[in-house]
Amino acid sequence: MLANLLTRTLSGFVTLVVVLVIVFFALEALPGDACTAYLERDARDALLAACRERFGLDEPVPARFSSWAMALASGDLGTSILRDRPVGDILWPRFRNTALLAGVAAAMAVPIALVFGTLAALRQDGVFDIAASTVVLVAMTVPEFVIATVLVFIFAIWLQWAPAVVTVSAGAPVGDLIGAIALPAAVLTTTLVAHAMRVHRATVVEYLAFEFVEAARLRGLPKWRIVLFDVLPAALPPTLSVTAVSLAGVLGGVVIIERVFNYPGLGTLALQAILERDLPVLQGAVAVFAVTYVLLAITADLLTELLDPRTRRGTS
Repeated sequence: MLANLLTRTLSGFVTLVVVLVIVFFALEALPGDACTAYLERDARDALLAACRERFGLDEPVPARFSSWAMALASGDLGTSILRDRPVGDILWPRFRNTALLAGVAAAMAVPIALVFGTLAALRQDGVFDIAASTVVLVAMTVPEFVIATVLVFIFAIWLQWAPAVVTVSAGAPVGDLIGAIALPAAVLTTTLVAHAMRVHRATVVEYLAFEFVEAARLRGLPKWRIVLFDVLPAALPPTLSVTAVSLAGVLGGVVIIERVFNYPGLGTLALQAILERDLPVLQGAVAVFAVTYVLLAITADLLTELLDPRTRRGTS
């Protein structure tokens, strides 16, 4: 297990480095820079030169990348060019908001996936199983912005149960955010439930065919007890693992969801930084996204290694 963890960590570190390098040089290849975006019509030669000298944009690209990489290694994310504030201070409340959104979605997705996945497995090939599998397939293939549009139409416009957009500020208390994230969390939950439920159903079906389940039936134990105390504890680790992986995979979808609902999270900030060409902010946001992805992927591996009895026995 330790060797697998070290391999996964090294792979995640390499992925993080590659992503940061690609983002840095891809942005450098675009026309203009943060000074042209900031000065707009006043972007004349003298003002541009002074702005670029102030923020070090007049230095060669390799030199700026080297300076930024060394600062990042020491935990310094740099200073926002347009806001003239430390990037860490800008990112933290946005990351908190995105983490809150993802945490609420995961907390809702796991119980829903467990309940409906188990019911579908117990009614394998029945009407409920077919209907649930169809809904899961649709949820996995339909883009997040389409799901968001449908939910806005139903719950915000038609029923008027929830606001269509989030109007609280990025630094608002968590209590204010909780009351405003119903629809964004529902969209993210739909995606997570689809992936987790599919895996959970398949795992429960697999365990129901195992010999220990048949032995329990022969001993006269009721079916609900077998499922609740024998099958579900064994099927839970793969479900938690795929939820962690799915949560990492939908980080890209979080950017779209936050944009649709005007949610003050890290994804919205990253899009704004792209428009403003505020490279330090965008690099910091990408670094946080990448680190979060790697940590969630490692967490998924650890859950599988520690909790899955098949893994502990060294069998497939």
